[in-house]
Amino acid sequence: MQCSRVLQLEEGKEIVVTSSRTGLTKAFPYKLLLLLGFFLAFTVVLFFISVSTIKYYGINSVVTSVTSSFVPCHEKINDLDKWIKPLVVLMHNMSDEELLWGASFMPRRKEYPFNRVPKIAFMFLTMGPLPLAPLWERLLKGHEKLYSVYIHSPVSSSAKFPASSVFYRRHIPSQVAEWGRMTMCDAERRLLANALLDISNEWFVLLSESCIPLFNFTTIYTYMTKSEHSFMGSFDDPGAYGRGRYHGNMAPEVFIDQWRKGSQWFEINRELAVSIVKDTLYYPKFKEFCQPACYVDEHYFPTMLTIEKPAALANRSVTWVDWSRGGAHPATFGAQDINEEFFARILKGDNCTYNGGYTSMCYLFARKFSPSALEPLVQIAPKLLSS
Repeated sequence: MQCSRVLQLEEGKEIVVTSSRTGLTKAFPYKLLLLLGFFLAFTVVLFFISVSTIKYYGINSVVTSVTSSFVPCHEKINDLDKWIKPLVVLMHNMSDEELLWGASFMPRRKEYPFNRVPKIAFMFLTMGPLPLAPLWERLLKGHEKLYSVYIHSPVSSSAKFPASSVFYRRHIPSQVAEWGRMTMCDAERRLLANALLDISNEWFVLLSESCIPLFNFTTIYTYMTKSEHSFMGSFDDPGAYGRGRYHGNMAPEVFIDQWRKGSQWFEINRELAVSIVKDTLYYPKFKEFCQPACYVDEHYFPTMLTIEKPAALANRSVTWVDWSRGGAHPATFGAQDINEEFFARILKGDNCTYNGGYTSMCYLFARKFSPSALEPLVQIAPKLLSS
């Protein structure tokens, strides 16, 4: 319905105004409803997008992102654990480059902010299984907080050791190690690097599957911990099997008067172990210019450490071997050789220096012993390992 009213102007003119109030009343609700409809539709779409996002990314991650920054005042996060706790699983997937880099870190401060109990890392470089393992089990049992075990072997024999064994799951990622070639030194550096990842390891002993201990654990541990030097054989051999193996291209990193020879089997402290794994100066030279008949495992570490840290070395090994029979390899001993007189000759046969004085206790380990020697060794072990 349309209504009109007349307005009287001052000059007597009239103007007719037509009102459309009813039409406005109808149009206004329609536009409002349309706006509300769009708003509701947008809200529904937004809701479904949010639900889909949470389902896709996971509600836990959403909640975590909101709450992870909240730490109660009384809760203390110990980030030190990631530095001091050793790897539970040794079979990691690091490359050699990553492993050597990670192992080359060394604290600058001598004091440790935790109760550090220094350990011996027994590193077994083997070509296969460990036939003399029962003898080492007898040595190490009961001293679990004072040692670590690492095995480098191209053939994993972890399954042969029960969960109670000191060798159980102690294999590290390994590669083929060839006698006299740099792959042998690579294996030794691999062992050192894996052992260095446990910050409590302070002394590092390289052993083979044919090695045996000559004393009980307490005697061995005391001998190492009290020593002022590391035991790396290093001497200047002027003959064909010493300086005769030197290559002129080793200079200027290594000159002939710095060339050294020594036993492959060593015991070194943590500082020297870090020096070996971080080396990038001498390694390329030895890899290229010390190849058979230059046996790099007899020259690389003795020469490098004599140049870098000569005062740290005792210049002798604590692993006894018998070269009296001649040839490229030392003598191997079987069941028929094992008796008390045999070990008396080893233990009392030499004099050597120890912390500036002389001693007849020069060796802690011995090699080479065949698998057939195990039974008589186990029989004599109560006397041998109680000394």
